[in-house]
Amino acid sequence: MRKVPLTESLRIIGRGTRNWVAGRPIVVSFEVTDACTCFCKHCDHGGARDESRNLKPADYPRYMEALRPCVVQVSGGEPLMRPDLTEIVRNIQCGNGLPYTILVSNWSLMTAERYLELRAAGVDQFSVSLDFPDARHDEFRGHPGLFSHLQDLVPRLTALGHDDIVLNSCITSENVGEINALADQARAWGANLCYSAYSARRTGCRDYLLNSTDQLATLNREFDRVEKRRDDTNWIVNAPSTLEATRQYFELSAAPGCKAGLRFLVVTADGALQPCSMQFGKYKLEDRTRMVEEFTAHNTCDECYVSIRSYLDKSFPKLLRENVQEFLSVKAR
Repeated sequence: MRKVPLTESLRIIGRGTRNWVAGRPIVVSFEVTDACTCFCKHCDHGGARDESRNLKPADYPRYMEALRPCVVQVSGGEPLMRPDLTEIVRNIQCGNGLPYTILVSNWSLMTAERYLELRAAGVDQFSVSLDFPDARHDEFRGHPGLFSHLQDLVPRLTALGHDDIVLNSCITSENVGEINALADQARAWGANLCYSAYSARRTGCRDYLLNSTDQLATLNREFDRVEKRRDDTNWIVNAPSTLEATRQYFELSAAPGCKAGLRFLVVTADGALQPCSMQFGKYKLEDRTRMVEEFTAHNTCDECYVSIRSYLDKSFPKLLRENVQEFLSVKAR
């Protein structure tokens, strides 16, 4: 996450501590639609989907009351395809500054007006996908003109000074050499930057994993430079330990010890619980304890190190220490 003001920080820490002890999820990802405006090479979504069974905005408070996460991701598919997205965000809010709400989107449908509307409704962070620092982004996403749209819109909105836009770059074999160029682009646009790691589990395609010693060497060189570029603005939001674990994930082609279903989980567009977006066993809301017993307790999957996991794949003392030292602040918003 980007830096969070003190009052919000204390609420997140308090709720997170209680959830960790009680065995409730820290982060819940609401996938509000399976439809998407893009056809990304590294994703299994794309195009139109059957939306008839999607949860309605009024359905979300029941999930919030039962799960009580301190952080919520609103994602898809492409969540901006939901005309009632603002109402969904409002229904996720608990009225006490929680949850910290992150909208994960490709921004193909974002406008300045909608950004301000969603921010007023309760979105704390806008996570914007960016795979390349130029028009190659369009080809990778299957959406002509997308980079030009971002190049126009992102700087205009960061100039408003809310410090709530984070570019999310998924590292693949195609863009591993662009890691610092993506950082340059984020800096030029006035945005923050978060790196994540490609997983073949979603599509079954291993072509985008780092499959050679040359690619791994490039990753290490790029990350070494990233580490030297950190400053107190926290514009590169990944903790050093997260980048180190990302290196290990690509070197080993594995990251064991996942706590999907316990520390984080997914609520699908039609309201089912899944341990994560790449484990497709479905459970009813009232069966979350059974999901933990059946899946999490016996989970041997080691095929991803995505962002939602990377923040939580640590001991609680380490997680708390890193967030206090690196991501929380006393600045006003």
